[in-house]
Amino acid sequence: MTITLYAGDLPSDVSFGDCVAVDTESMGLNWERDRLCLVQLSSGDGNAHLVQFAAGQYNAPNLKKLLTDPKVTKLFHFARADLATLFRYLKVMPQPIYCTKIASVLVRTFSERHGLKDLTRDLIGVDLSKEQQTSDWGAPTLSPEQMTYAASDVLHLHKLKAVLDARLAREGRTELARKIMDFLPVRAELDVAGWREVDIFSHKPTKRPD
Repeated sequence: MTITLYAGDLPSDVSFGDCVAVDTESMGLNWERDRLCLVQLSSGDGNAHLVQFAAGQYNAPNLKKLLTDPKVTKLFHFARADLATLFRYLKVMPQPIYCTKIASVLVRTFSERHGLKDLTRDLIGVDLSKEQQTSDWGAPTLSPEQMTYAASDVLHLHKLKAVLDARLAREGRTELARKIMDFLPVRAELDVAGWREVDIFSHKPTKRPD
């Protein structure tokens, strides 16, 4: 495994084929408050590419070009959160999308455990460490442990997708999954626009804040 770290953007000559695994690390879980610090990417070849951002420096034209390339599927786990973060800070909405969490919820109806650690363990026999999940991602220099953790979040997504695609096909839910994933960028835009905690499809009226 090779982990390559870049400052501020990808180089123009890096290629990820027609499907790139993507993840993000931020200062916290509230993307309105907690800035984007790192974007991780992998083509599924066992190597990871990490793009580190300094506060307020989100130009990254090569990364933005990749994220918006209609010929390259962007592969996430829990895409909704990452899409909102990328839209908020990079000002682009990645498309097209595949989300392993959505696929898991559609085919693993016998389980309520759809986290990345659960999926890698149950579907491909890989036990991920989450020890660095809450570390300081805004540090100017990332530790080897942080870089390994960040890479692990994208290195296995292609294998998970293959297993989940087979189960979606087996259960006749491939087209349903596609339609949901096509909608995810819209759901993320709603989150950023202020409807994060609101189910706009629900008949129940929205409670006004006091």
